[in-house]
Amino acid sequence: MSNDLQRPPIPFTPTVEVRADDEAETIQGLNEQLRLIQEKTAKDYGTAMRGVHAKGHAIVKGRIEVLSGIAPALAQGLFAAPDSYDALLRFSTLPGDILDDSVSVPRGLAIKLFGVPGDRLPGSEADTTQDFILVNGPAFAAPTPKAFLANLKMLAKTTDVGEGLKKGFSAVMQTVDAALEMVGIQSPTIQTLGGAPNTHPLGETYYTQVPLRHGGYIAKLSIAPVSQNLTELAGSKVDTSGRPDALRQDMGEVLIEQDSVWELRVQLCTDLEKMPVEDTSVIWDEKQSPYVAVARITVPAQLGWEHGLSEQQEQAVSFSPWHGLSAHQPIGGVNRARKPTYEMSTQFRGQHNGCPIHELHTLADLPTQGMTVD
Repeated sequence: MSNDLQRPPIPFTPTVEVRADDEAETIQGLNEQLRLIQEKTAKDYGTAMRGVHAKGHAIVKGRIEVLSGIAPALAQGLFAAPDSYDALLRFSTLPGDILDDSVSVPRGLAIKLFGVPGDRLPGSEADTTQDFILVNGPAFAAPTPKAFLANLKMLAKTTDVGEGLKKGFSAVMQTVDAALEMVGIQSPTIQTLGGAPNTHPLGETYYTQVPLRHGGYIAKLSIAPVSQNLTELAGSKVDTSGRPDALRQDMGEVLIEQDSVWELRVQLCTDLEKMPVEDTSVIWDEKQSPYVAVARITVPAQLGWEHGLSEQQEQAVSFSPWHGLSAHQPIGGVNRARKPTYEMSTQFRGQHNGCPIHELHTLADLPTQGMTVD
């Protein structure tokens, strides 16, 4: 596998990170915008939601198996030796409000692994979980925390806009995005604002978009469908006409039928200029450094969404790239900004809903009985 690399991977050192002078001020701005979104949605729904990725489409239990025979540069952190861990997967979409699925925006996949041993990141010393946060695009929509803040301000401004207007805006943005793609241009900003193609979430490949430590190296991760029931959905469109929760329904039909399998893949950084740490909008060239499988995730056939219960489970769990091992430390400005903003968002949910959110220890900690949901 190491022969797949044209150049040797770059070793991780703290010097690969370069902080902007006004980073603390930018993070404060991000916190303010997320709080604004959460306050608006809490007022609208009577309960506090996540600041982003508020609407879940499936929350399922599975198992991840670390593969054997991995090349040394890839066999790092929790992937250092063959093992297996329980996993919780949550599929979602970007905004902080609960929208009709015809408003098409980027998809998210958050994964929590349980019982993972090793040195921990600050703030998660008492935990044994490892979280990975991924989106269905290979690069982040903003190059820096300051640009991320500008995007979040746009998202905050649309949070309280009427849904009918959002549907029309999304349809226009999807047309614009499709036209750009025809001439070989992808616009993350247009996709963030509702122009993402309305494709089936289970046929998508998801990416961390931002770099992480990979033991002694630097990497991005992806999760790609490999079982036929998933790969045959790649690029297929979801019919959302008159179906506000079409994604939950369509995903549920697939997940209940048979086991679903994904590969977790690692892309090592081999050139800090062409694969920058601090500019998260740059797609790392897969010809220069391919994504290589290091683990396999299997989700046994099960309900993707159970009305009443899944909402309870979503509220009981939080995901953050800073829940995890030091060997998989998030790096770069966008990741540094994520730590306090994710913490603030989780605290807001817990305080507003009168139930602090504690990190899960096992899958058994998830609620097993739901409440009646209107």
